[in-house]
Amino acid sequence: MNRSPIRILLADDHELYLDGLKGLFLTQQVYEVVAEAQNGIELVKMAKLYQPQIVLTDLRMPLLSGAKAINKITQASPTCKCLVLTNYENDLSVIEALEAGASGYITKNMPKQQLFTALDQISRGYPYFCQATNAKMIRLIGRSNYNPFSHKYSPKFTDHEKTIIYLICLQKSNQEIARILSLSPRTVENRRARIYQKMSVKTSAGVAIYAIKNDLVTLNDLEDQ
Repeated sequence: MNRSPIRILLADDHELYLDGLKGLFLTQQVYEVVAEAQNGIELVKMAKLYQPQIVLTDLRMPLLSGAKAINKITQASPTCKCLVLTNYENDLSVIEALEAGASGYITKNMPKQQLFTALDQISRGYPYFCQATNAKMIRLIGRSNYNPFSHKYSPKFTDHEKTIIYLICLQKSNQEIARILSLSPRTVENRRARIYQKMSVKTSAGVAIYAIKNDLVTLNDLEDQ
């Protein structure tokens, strides 16, 4: 059975970048770009008019910031998911956007496959944190009021899984975890995948943020990272 494409609204104040984004979706049957906006006020109006399922927006928008636009959109349409594009020019603006209702964020220089992974993740109702998220950003999110996991079922983790989660939060690679725990890298890879699945996350940053918000690790554990 053919499903209707997921409706997407794009927003960026740079026309060239906006055109590049549109080009990424031309061969995608899963998604349909229904409208574009080049400032925050226009973004809010377009969201109301076209009722997209996903908004993909820059943070630094004229007239109304991306974060404030996201707040207005998600208040008016709680089922609309917002994915933030950022250059990491201001970490706090990403936090503001998440607290305003964004479902996740990616950097503007991400590989296109990461964009589609992020879109697929948030379309399913799960948060997405980009691969480039650093330890400072994880701590900022950990201290923020943003918690996408508060209303979701909390799975149980074994003590062994909790150890691997802790090491992932310390940004250890599969090879490093394997050496520490005297396991094969393949075993660690499989157990990491299982943890990702349980948490419904796609990146190690997602693991760390989930772990902080669910008291599996503390911010003090990450202070030296």
